[in-house]
Amino acid sequence: MIRYVLIEFLAVAALGMTLVCAVVRPFGRAEAWFAVPAAGVVILAGALPLAEVEEEAARLGPVIGFLAAVLVLAQLCADEGLFHACGTWMARWARRRPRRLLGAVFTLASLITAALSLDATVVLLTPVVFATAARMGARPAPHVYASAHLSNTASLLLPVSNLTNLLAFTAAGLSFTRFALLMLLPWLVAIAVEYVVFRRYFAADLDAPAEPVAAEEPPELPLFALVTVCLTLAGFAVASAVGIDPAWAAAAGAAVLAVRALSRRHTTPAALVRATHWPFLLFVLCLGIIVRAVVDHGLGDALARVLPDGSSLPALLGTAALAALLANLINNLPAVLALLPLAAPSGPGAVLAVLIGVNIGPNLTYTGSLATLLWRRIALQHGHDVRLREFTVLGLLTTPLALAGATVALWVGLRGWGY
Repeated sequence: MIRYVLIEFLAVAALGMTLVCAVVRPFGRAEAWFAVPAAGVVILAGALPLAEVEEEAARLGPVIGFLAAVLVLAQLCADEGLFHACGTWMARWARRRPRRLLGAVFTLASLITAALSLDATVVLLTPVVFATAARMGARPAPHVYASAHLSNTASLLLPVSNLTNLLAFTAAGLSFTRFALLMLLPWLVAIAVEYVVFRRYFAADLDAPAEPVAAEEPPELPLFALVTVCLTLAGFAVASAVGIDPAWAAAAGAAVLAVRALSRRHTTPAALVRATHWPFLLFVLCLGIIVRAVVDHGLGDALARVLPDGSSLPALLGTAALAALLANLINNLPAVLALLPLAAPSGPGAVLAVLIGVNIGPNLTYTGSLATLLWRRIALQHGHDVRLREFTVLGLLTTPLALAGATVALWVGLRGWGY
């Protein structure tokens, strides 16, 4: 009994240390520097038998490979100039009107998040949004906060939009197309809620006159990159329909752009390896092992007692709310790893409700998702002071409404598809 309690404490301590270090990043080190030894301690202490470690690695391996391919695809699109072209298009379409710029940011951030993952929106689009607002002379706050919120909220649509989606996609047992169809209405509702609140909350900033700093000629649209992304998305659906892992479609799309970039000497093999963000991928694997140990030593039983059963509307609302709360307490990735095995027996509706909670919920706090933490660092690097009070108030105004609206929309979709 004493040994069990000690192991339980050790697993919880390892998870806490890993998450704190992921937030604070002591000495500027990547998350993997702390997650790897923490996972090693958990394994050596016997908190997770080697057989279960191998099982967890086998479960997460294809998901991590998929994520690596999508990250490379997004970086190569940026190298081709796709994001720069998007920024110039936003500025020209807005016509010096900040409200139109907000609409353009919402549109592009939602589409980029859905197609190329939330990391592409945070890392590649956010700097473009800063530059576009500066060229227009517009106040950056509404547009920059939009990229943060939409990197979470707009990641509901496709399995490739978020690492949490990839995990849920596996657990739900849905095809790529069915997943997208079920999440389409929740995605639209959540984005609409965010847009309405943003227009009202940032009314003063959006009504302030824009004073353009410089004009820029529209760059040539990188058609090859755009067509490759579109074909890759189509490949996801086709691969899923014929029983092939969609990771192969992601790898094919990344390979096409990589061969082109290498042949033109626009990139190097080392740059492609860096584009995978392999330390983060290693962090995800180690975090999965640590969370599995915590779930097996008490957290799973505690969550099972409070997680609603079934896919009725009250059950889905309760599941989404619990997932959102857990995401803000321990981060969305550990939350989804802990909740998915418990929600899966109730069917795809419960799994997708968990997903709504862990994707929209993190907009309440800085620590709700790693993407938000990364966005905050990028904002500070561009000289934008992210105030805790403003971030929290905006989260309180948008998150509960978006969470409830998306969950109700999911329930409607489930009824329509006979779940």
